[in-house]
Amino acid sequence: MMTVHFTCKNCGSGIHVYPSLEANRIQCEICQTQQEVHFDQNHMEAILKDCPCCQRKDFYSQKDFNRKLGVIIFVVAAIISTIMLWYGLGPQWYLSTFIVLYAMDFLLFRRLNMIAICYKCATIFRNVSNIEQVPGFNHEMNDRIVYADHNFEGKPLDPH
Repeated sequence: MMTVHFTCKNCGSGIHVYPSLEANRIQCEICQTQQEVHFDQNHMEAILKDCPCCQRKDFYSQKDFNRKLGVIIFVVAAIISTIMLWYGLGPQWYLSTFIVLYAMDFLLFRRLNMIAICYKCATIFRNVSNIEQVPGFNHEMNDRIVYADHNFEGKPLDPH
């Protein structure tokens, strides 16, 4: 079953829900703000065609990895290698932290599932049955949607 992770428009907290045809509002557990949602039969079947929050059709896919955790792991590896360099250890020692970091990244990349994210409202969709149809992130599409409110209506960016 598909799970949907909305972001509260008031406080930014996460709101996790399962699609339901009866649901037309969700409520943040932190600030009690309610948001309107529109689930349809496609959502019940884990098919992603439109966003239940903003009704847009523009999504991108990526691995399901916490970005903050990734930055923390990289910073820890950088600090460890800097300390090794400071104590005069050879390059084989301080560079080894980045080899370990690369190995961890490779293993995580192979094991993590794909998720879909709405460009407009950043709603996250897990366990999407048609995830292979969702293209990867496109910087130009993101900028045009976020800053100019362009609606691509689910079509890929024209390469011209």
